[in-house]
Amino acid sequence: MPKTAPLRPRRTRLAEPMASLGGLLREWLPRQRWFAGKDRPVAELGLLSMTELFPGCLHLLVHTGHGPVPAPGGAPPAGDCYQLLLGVREHMSPRLGRAVIGQVQDGPLAGRTVYDALHDPRTAQLLLERLRHPGKAGPLRFEANPSRPVPGGLAPRLLDAEQSNSSLIYGDEFILKLFRRIQPGVNPDLEVPDALARQGCGRVPAPVAWMRTTYPYEATLGVLQPFLDDATDGWTLSLNALASGDDFTLQAHELGQAMADVHLALADAFPSRAPGENGRTAAAMTERLTAAAHCVPALQPFVPGLRAAFAALSTCDSGPPAQRIHGDLHLGQVLRAGRDWFVIDFEGEPSRPLSERRSAHSPVRDIAGMLRSFDYAARQRRPWRPEWARRCREAFCAGYAARAGWDPRKKHGLLRAYETDRAVYEVLYEARHRPDWLPVPMAAIERLAVRGD
Repeated sequence: MPKTAPLRPRRTRLAEPMASLGGLLREWLPRQRWFAGKDRPVAELGLLSMTELFPGCLHLLVHTGHGPVPAPGGAPPAGDCYQLLLGVREHMSPRLGRAVIGQVQDGPLAGRTVYDALHDPRTAQLLLERLRHPGKAGPLRFEANPSRPVPGGLAPRLLDAEQSNSSLIYGDEFILKLFRRIQPGVNPDLEVPDALARQGCGRVPAPVAWMRTTYPYEATLGVLQPFLDDATDGWTLSLNALASGDDFTLQAHELGQAMADVHLALADAFPSRAPGENGRTAAAMTERLTAAAHCVPALQPFVPGLRAAFAALSTCDSGPPAQRIHGDLHLGQVLRAGRDWFVIDFEGEPSRPLSERRSAHSPVRDIAGMLRSFDYAARQRRPWRPEWARRCREAFCAGYAARAGWDPRKKHGLLRAYETDRAVYEVLYEARHRPDWLPVPMAAIERLAVRGD
């Protein structure tokens, strides 16, 4: 990594501003799409780190949970840590109205309005400048790949999409993903694309710059990558095909080939492979099912059939060796430009611990995620199109088999268990975040519990 030069940060004492910001953040955080604790109030709110990036913009790491904030240098907190960029102004511009968090009533920021600074073009431009010129700002580190310089003056825009992080597009040339929920360690969305780029895998855009922190622990905060302006995500393409009555099997077949290419490159980039441990995997899946059924009563009638799918996993062929995988694969995580498919967003499921997301898993887990995504697409409008999804599933698996050298369809018990586990995850997610979507994974739950196909 390149040497960093100091950027002369201004540091602010933690206790003083937090006393006045706390009330505003307690109300604002649960309303954000990326906040994981929507089903519970913010019982504890503490400030882990605060750095003034430039005048009028504060970078914060805040802790939410039910336990005390840890002492400096101690173990990572039990709870969640979120990254915030807060703008502070005496006079707000009307164009930033939707970004307003509130007006501070007391303390050192009294009388000023606080807002989500990522909506402010000035903040976005200055953030890119930090990444273009590697250096330090307090505990923050801005680093870059010297072989891929980033031009200045690129116009920023905040991506208005439903996601668990925040993304800024710069001049339709680069995209900066800022992680909102922060965990100690290297984020896979930096680690994996960087490793694949070194392998020469052209299916994944390579990082050109990144942002991390050294306090209160080492963690990745954001990654800048090339933006494929002429690309369309697989979710949009599939819905367009459904709406126009077009076949999607050719695209699905080529997507299967692309995913096999990525898995093969991952196996080379992270060579510490291990045999599958079906018994332990089945136990973990069963435990997740029990927890989900406790939270979502609609699952309970199907628990015996779903348990049977996991029990069968313990006795079936272990399948391909465990390796690094994508971890949260679906149609929204792939892009098509021309006739080529690209894979993005290697962060994995944000709700799972970072250590788990960085560990080896069966590649069948990724395949199951994509098969479930075809089912989601086919159920976006009535009448539902299960036959469309079945054809896409077959084509995807055939394409994968042509490149990988093994056929997911011949690992029926393995594939059923991973599809079931994914559907259980979807039920819990939809129940918490999008109740109107709950019938989609519940239809799969009924199918997998009864027939298993």
